[in-house]
Amino acid sequence: MNQAPACWLCGRALGHRVEWHHPMPKSKGGRDRVPVHPICHRAIHAHFGNAELARAYGDADALRAHPGLARFLAWIATKPPDFHAPTYKKR
Repeated sequence: MNQAPACWLCGRALGHRVEWHHPMPKSKGGRDRVPVHPICHRAIHAHFGNAELARAYGDADALRAHPGLARFLAWIATKPPDFHAPTYKKR
């Protein structure tokens, strides 16, 4: 039995819409891409700029440990795969 592919950030099954995130930003030389929900992708970029992602948040565990994303992940955990809501930048 095949399992549905999972989001690199939240671990939930992916839905119909999938976006591709570069853990190391392309602008910093990153080539690898990982599948994420659109809302998870927006949450990553709402919290971090490319320089910050390249410096300290190149892996999912580091992102999950960040307090702002940890709150987001707790909230999104029970949502269906294709759930979407507006994502706002941190203040």
